[in-house]
Amino acid sequence: MQAVVTELSGENMDIVEWTEDPAQFIKNALNPAEVVDVIFDPTNDRAVTVLVPDYQLSLAIGKRGQNARLAARLTGFKIDIKPESERDAVVADMANKENESANAPVIEADVADDFEASEEA
Repeated sequence: MQAVVTELSGENMDIVEWTEDPAQFIKNALNPAEVVDVIFDPTNDRAVTVLVPDYQLSLAIGKRGQNARLAARLTGFKIDIKPESERDAVVADMANKENESANAPVIEADVADDFEASEEA
């Protein structure tokens, strides 16, 4: 480890424990901030909302969003960090998204092709 630090000229670095569990991996990536919950977006399997204690919101986000950006880049997820006090609103928003996607009309492939062809004409 010391050789790596020396090679990086004393640059700070964090080691993030990898796990197959995406929620735990996101929590690990946002460490040392305490993550209360990771809520997956029902309409986008690569997006999550992370809830943290209100007093740790700025720690989780980091200076100019640096922690959130690095965690997103590391995990491959779009990460939206919210204070725990907004839990009810976040859960309601996710439920609305899920209902909207469940009620969205399904367009058959041949109908979609006909629609695209008529728009091109």
